[in-house]
Amino acid sequence: MNAPFVMVVTGMDFEAGIAAGPHCRVVHGLRGIALEQEVSAMASRACRGIVSFGVAGGLDPALAPGDLVIADEIRAPGERYDTAPDWTHALHAALPHARVGPIAGADEPVLDIAAKQALRQASGALCVDMESHLAARMATACRLPFAACRVIIDPASRAVPAAAAAGMGAGGKTDVTAVLGGLLRAPWQLPAMLRLAGDAAAARGALRAARLAVGDGFALRDMLQQ
Repeated sequence: MNAPFVMVVTGMDFEAGIAAGPHCRVVHGLRGIALEQEVSAMASRACRGIVSFGVAGGLDPALAPGDLVIADEIRAPGERYDTAPDWTHALHAALPHARVGPIAGADEPVLDIAAKQALRQASGALCVDMESHLAARMATACRLPFAACRVIIDPASRAVPAAAAAGMGAGGKTDVTAVLGGLLRAPWQLPAMLRLAGDAAAARGALRAARLAVGDGFALRDMLQQ
């Protein structure tokens, strides 16, 4: 009999490295239909739940890099998904300093300040990422509990530099060549890139701390022991 596990859905390579651990199977580096197909293929009787974990863009101006958000709902155009109440409560008990509220799902990166403000107004969400709505959709289809825990990397008050966006490579890896190429073409982006590097360091540290706090089963330990 297969050992029970939690499926962890994230985007970037470094997020997957932080998420990995006992009782977990990590899906990362996929988008759209490819992500949905991989989640569906990995879902089995041994899967006890699906959690979206990683970084997110801030929509609420009160959130700073490194702040934690636990979703009580995922909102995307034409879609809304509730998270599992007991699991959400357990995550908040493990991470009492986190904000609890809606997270927005987007199929494309939300990079500039105006786009963040528009999405905040339209959705009321605290932050946005590109995986949570797909993971929630598949959890619903597979009749599995779903939760989401995200850390702010870029705040609502700052745009993501174009050079950084260019570095979002395939498979969740950072394309360093593309980043350097973007900076060579637009060297005035360097100060913004340095600020983003500092924000990313804060987000990584908070993500690692959160991973330790939620434990092997992402706060779903009781279910894993059934």
